Amino acid sequence: MIFICLSGSSFAVDRASVERQFQDWVKSDLWLMAQKAGISRGGFDDATARLTLNWDLPDLVPPGTSPPKERKQTQAEFSSPGSYFSEKRLQGLAATGRRLAGQHAATLRKIESAYGVPGEIVVAIWGRESGFGQAKLPYPALEVLATKAFMSTRKDLFLRELISALHIIDGGDIAASKMYGSWAGALGQPQFLPTSFLKYAVDFDGDGHRDIWTSVPDSLASIANYLAKSGWQSGRDWGFEVRIPPGVTCAQEGPDRTKPLSVWSSEGITRLSGKPFPKSETDRDFMMLVPAGTHGPEFLVTSNFYVLKEYNNSDLYALFIGNLADRIAYGSGAFGASWGDVGKMLRSDVLAMQKALVAKGYDVGNVDGLPGYKTRRSLGDWQSRNGMQPTCFPDAGLKAKLR
Repeated sequence: MIFICLSGSSFAVDRASVERQFQDWVKSDLWLMAQKAGISRGGFDDATARLTLNWDLPDLVPPGTSPPKERKQTQAEFSSPGSYFSEKRLQGLAATGRRLAGQHAATLRKIESAYGVPGEIVVAIWGRESGFGQAKLPYPALEVLATKAFMSTRKDLFLRELISALHIIDGGDIAASKMYGSWAGALGQPQFLPTSFLKYAVDFDGDGHRDIWTSVPDSLASIANYLAKSGWQSGRDWGFEVRIPPGVTCAQEGPDRTKPLSVWSSEGITRLSGKPFPKSETDRDFMMLVPAGTHGPEFLVTSNFYVLKEYNNSDLYALFIGNLADRIAYGSGAFGASWGDVGKMLRSDVLAMQKALVAKGYDVGNVDGLPGYKTRRSLGDWQSRNGMQPTCFPDAGLKAKLR
């Protein structure tokens, strides 16, 4: 009998018994699901012949145990958005990205011609996801996916990814023994989950295999194809850092509050760089983005910004990619405005503010103690209605006032 610790609780687990149950599950239940999905018997047997559980993965729920009680995160402090943008890291990625963009210039030109996505955007994602293919991927993907499909807190999700991984192997793109990924089952240099691989991976080098592990052309083109199929608009930037004048409220943020660039400009919003906005964008829609409210950099972003969020659903991730791409393409640097000293509040305090706003009829999005754009603009709107200068970000001074 082995004791294992799962999220702070100890369970007595007979690993040998669980391993036997796992092997039975593979041979019976998993095979039936794979067969129904169209995977060949020979391909399935070859892929699963040496499959074992990985007990070192997080969020495991072995048979006979219960999922750990969800631990509320409301007492933790959320980090300042500025902590996401390590200048040392961005400078290093940009230097390597510029070198590799030059090295693979011909391939990137062909990719942009085929998919409409600029090379610097593709290279930026490549760098962020896998260190330009140099990050170690130590986990056999099938082992990870099968373990989590058999005994994790999200079995259905990982079962779907496991079946997709078996499709990839059965289709001949890669052998099971060479399919490596992250501890969460993300594959190769673009860090695709298997379902994304099946949708977006391409054979760009023409060798008959979609190889996102060792082929740079396949990896880069697959990233571009992902963005193109997610709606990337060719010829458009991701957005611009701007200066929003004091008379313009920050409570206009969000993808559901678009305005033509000409309208934003008429309100006095200008590029922080001092350069004019491109004339080609004058009549096209832009969205305001203020991830730290008035305490940090401010942006007008295009629909392509939200395509970057399809790759990773985070405003800060998309900003990171946009800034890194600009550094690679233009040699630019950090955002012009500094990130203020924000993010020091407890999540429980922000949660209380969100609940108070909801009680007043505001839509704050997820009531989770994290200030997303709906929370930020609701705060700004509430501030304006109560005679305050809107800052669109929670702070200790607002806590007592918002009840």
